Amino acid sequence: MTSIRESIRQRFATINPIEPGVYHFQAPQADPRNYRLHLRIEKNGDGVMIVNASTVLHLNQTAAEYAYYLVQGMSEEDAANSVASRYRVNYDQALLDYADFLEQIDTLVTVPDLDPVAYLGFERTRPYTGELTAPYRLDCALTYQLPPGIDPQFAPHTHATRDLSTNEWTAILDKAWQAGIPHVIFTGGEPTLREDLQELIVYSEELGQVTGLLTDGVRLTENGYFDSLLQTGLDHMLYLLQPDQEGIWETIQAAAASDIFTTVHLSITPQDQAEIKSYLERLAESGVTSISLSASSDELIDELTSARELAADLDLSLVWDTPVPYSAKNPFALEFKGRERPPGAGHAWLYIEPDGDVLPDQDINIVLGNFLEDSWEKIWAAAQANSD
Repeated sequence: MTSIRESIRQRFATINPIEPGVYHFQAPQADPRNYRLHLRIEKNGDGVMIVNASTVLHLNQTAAEYAYYLVQGMSEEDAANSVASRYRVNYDQALLDYADFLEQIDTLVTVPDLDPVAYLGFERTRPYTGELTAPYRLDCALTYQLPPGIDPQFAPHTHATRDLSTNEWTAILDKAWQAGIPHVIFTGGEPTLREDLQELIVYSEELGQVTGLLTDGVRLTENGYFDSLLQTGLDHMLYLLQPDQEGIWETIQAAAASDIFTTVHLSITPQDQAEIKSYLERLAESGVTSISLSASSDELIDELTSARELAADLDLSLVWDTPVPYSAKNPFALEFKGRERPPGAGHAWLYIEPDGDVLPDQDINIVLGNFLEDSWEKIWAAAQANSD
């Protein structure tokens, strides 16, 4: 017979999380949704799940456990039984929670053009906290070339010696996937100046990663170029708004209507500040639902605050932790002058320069290693030491 002391000890004993690792699931052929899931369980029991290589979900321990049961093909009844016994909760409540979890996953599977990074409705831990085995995202600067006519001073100050070849970048994508990094953003410079961009996006998508693109949008106005990107499986895109560029508004409207989740970055400068209201209103009218805002100097902070308030009134959601493209419309040295280090830099994401060197963030010139030459364990250890 179990003693009262032992009953109390069992009731308040620490619950061991699911075994850390990467788990995969492919829907059976009979399922018309034809979806796939990749789940990464961390040592503390939190998880990251990729739905159809298009949305990254951040999960606390309970949600991660439900995700694990889903990936393992466990029935709803067995999953509820396991949660009820492990967490000592009511079976009916556990069954209801699991059914709710499945419904949310079904929404992500069947509804196109969703935010590439999401959190489920469970009580969750604060983003970018906790022990991770790998970052959530890798920002890949394919080149520091800028479009013709852009002053080279707007490119980053860097020690990058060359641009990697296609094969070298695919080797980096392989290594990132094996390390458990679920999300890749192709940036620069201007990444559309690389003729192998589409090939690299396709390669990353075939691995199972969520892919994004940062661009000034100029090449997207060329005949057929945007359609070629649509064929790659690209999941999301961030435009640096150049409102006077011919054809850019039509391209933004087409992107917003496609199944690519579209964010527009707007940099407030002394030259543009009077037009910001009209730009935001036109973006909303074009079907854009997500924007990124910054100011080119501290003197424009009030204008930046007003723009954020207007964006909220227009139901434009704000993205704050995506890297920012380099260009004359977005002078990098001013954008980041005096900016505090983002809380996720070097932990939730890493940045790779065109020659393979790894930085904590695009504006933090601390080399943690080289993604081609150094082991992942060495790079990640350096990143963790630098983030402390």
